[in-house]
Amino acid sequence: MTAARDAVPGLAANPSAPADVLLRIVPSEHDWNIVTRLVWRESLPAEVGEALVTHPDRRVRGALSEGPRVDPELRARVLDGPASDAVLVAVGPFPYRATVPPLPDRAYERLLSHERGLVRHETAMSAHVPVHVLVPLATHEDPVLRRAACRRVWSELPDDVRTALLDDPDPEVRRAAALRVMHEDAARTAWLVETLADDWRLGDVLESGLLTRELAEGMMGRSDGRHLDRLALNPAFPPDLAARLADHEDPRVRLAVSARPELTEDQRAAIDWTVAPDDRLDTLKWVWRSRGDEDVLRRCAHSAHTWLRRSAAICEELPEDCVRLLADDEDFAVRLLLAEWHPKAPPELLYDLYLHGEHRAVGMLVHRPGFPSAGLAARCADAEDPRERALALRDPEATPDLVERLSRDAHPRVREAAALDPRLPVPRLVELIHDPEDAILAATNPSLPVAEMRALLDRAGVPERKAQENL
Repeated sequence: MTAARDAVPGLAANPSAPADVLLRIVPSEHDWNIVTRLVWRESLPAEVGEALVTHPDRRVRGALSEGPRVDPELRARVLDGPASDAVLVAVGPFPYRATVPPLPDRAYERLLSHERGLVRHETAMSAHVPVHVLVPLATHEDPVLRRAACRRVWSELPDDVRTALLDDPDPEVRRAAALRVMHEDAARTAWLVETLADDWRLGDVLESGLLTRELAEGMMGRSDGRHLDRLALNPAFPPDLAARLADHEDPRVRLAVSARPELTEDQRAAIDWTVAPDDRLDTLKWVWRSRGDEDVLRRCAHSAHTWLRRSAAICEELPEDCVRLLADDEDFAVRLLLAEWHPKAPPELLYDLYLHGEHRAVGMLVHRPGFPSAGLAARCADAEDPRERALALRDPEATPDLVERLSRDAHPRVREAAALDPRLPVPRLVELIHDPEDAILAATNPSLPVAEMRALLDRAGVPERKAQENL
């Protein structure tokens, strides 16, 4: 019975589980293992969605509000519950590197007119609010919402609205607007430098604002030497002043100077810069802004400077010959960034990094569209590395016999992958349901017969439940 109970959460993620099975496992109070799997399903039967959206435990309703795959209409219905739940909907989902369908407009109307400022503000800051909802906020009476419009939809605002925001009575709104135009407005750049003297945003202003020579010299001469590296990265920073920093004692400043756009390869090589394999570097802004210029990307891809090559690697516009070049780059981060971001990263690069890379991001490469699948059964089934053996199951031509064989592998990683494979013969799948080590994954397998799902719940002592029953 204990093994059966341990397997129950697997049913919550089983795409073939019918509504009556899912309803039986909706917990009476929050159970992370079950609720998280339910809200991450590709779809929820209407009865199950109803049970979650009206659940008495706020944590369950909160999990539903954060589910990136939950129907927006269902997430919006959380607003019909206790008033305090509005903030759950306002915060909403925040999946890694993924977008979420927006809520219906009527939900945003309720959230943005909510009596609690926290609800209004969290809504405006959500990454998933559509542009047409954000644009009217530029003239909202709440300065926090006007600030959000500046940050999120500046390019969509009419000229007269932008002008008003640049002269807004609220200083934080004026700053937010000025940050949007500083790259072309020297006067507002100078004002930002003055008013953000002790603010973390000062570095951004010095790196991206339009600098007069007077301002550049003044910041360069500061006794504390703060943000010199950010200053040196600014294309508007006069080249002759940048040259005076080329032998600065701070290696970060020398590195910044060496990555300036106007330098030749010989000039970069003359500077004592270092990029270690594990150094985390932001993408060079001048490279990103020039990503539509093939000549710039080509120059960066062929550069001896590691930072330029890393910056080029994330640009989808990188020419195919440069993609092939960077796929063999000596710098691991260049290869990893290319694999993570470029849609045409070579399949063999993805395969090699997944198996041999040590960065935590390599585990996600198997989900990239270009990751190889055809032929992996023959290539990987007998590999020494269990991670490689598990890849055999990615092959669409892998036979049920091979899947069953791998379900008996000595390594749990391989067995787990086989237990999830819908090609696993049903007799073996039912056998795994009774195995404490593999039961939860076997319960997730869409080939598990519904009768076995119900039998599993019976063994686990989970009672039947109708949709209309209260939890």
